[in-house]
Amino acid sequence: MAKQFGVSEDAIYAMADKEDNPELFTERELVALEFAEVMSKDSNNVSDDLWNRLRSYFDEGEVIEIACVIGTFNYFNRFNNALNVDVTK
Repeated sequence: MAKQFGVSEDAIYAMADKEDNPELFTERELVALEFAEVMSKDSNNVSDDLWNRLRSYFDEGEVIEIACVIGTFNYFNRFNNALNVDVTK
């Protein structure tokens, strides 16, 4: 899906190690990726600092949309993992 939105293959593979490849991402993208990580690992611990940086790049509606996408993909991942669904078929 990321490719369809113009994300380079290098950036897709570098997302997990974004700190080692900052040249592939804008600051705005890095903040959104950090939010995705925090929300996925422990959604109760979105710090005020992260929230403020997120809001400096995205308006309220965009933050809600980002959170919705993160939550939806977390749901699908957990659902498929728990049921051992082979998503490649």
